[in-house]
Amino acid sequence: MTFFFTADTHFGHEGIIRMCGRPFASVEEMDEALIANWNSVIGPKDDVWHLGDFAHGAHPARILEIYRRLNGRKRLVIGNHDRKPTLALPWMEPPSHRAFPKLGLRCGIVLDHYAGRTWMGAHRGSVQLFGHSHGRMPGNSQSLDVGVDCWDFRPASWDEIQVRLASLPPLHSPDHEPEEAVEEEVPEAGPRP
Repeated sequence: MTFFFTADTHFGHEGIIRMCGRPFASVEEMDEALIANWNSVIGPKDDVWHLGDFAHGAHPARILEIYRRLNGRKRLVIGNHDRKPTLALPWMEPPSHRAFPKLGLRCGIVLDHYAGRTWMGAHRGSVQLFGHSHGRMPGNSQSLDVGVDCWDFRPASWDEIQVRLASLPPLHSPDHEPEEAVEEEVPEAGPRP
């Protein structure tokens, strides 16, 4: 089992091709490429966290069909384009606006659709993964955009993410001086107000 992260697939959203300069002639071509790329790296037993904007503008039956074609045990962090048809999909657990998965890693992980300037545990080495910005928000050694526009239109594994994080400049936060990374208990997040 491997952990994967992705965001901003925008299945069914024709306008995203133009808005983000995606290299597809049609929304059908984009959807099929995203499905093929997803399944090329994710097996049935892999865990996948989708950090929002799974689909936009597609018919609910089409959204369900796409979901069923995607490998892995899928979870959703809600994005600004995720509506009832996406929220009603059979995710491994109820979708939430933020997640703190316990993956047995040395550092904590905070998952959000939106990038944050600081987050719980950042001064202790926790990592924030996000989407929404389609590659326009620079990351740092503890914060990274995992959207498909940044990862050749496919999900990224935790190992790949660690390599990319190591190549980025350090996080500078006026809140705290960095401490040595320690594993900490992160409370479950409730719904956003």
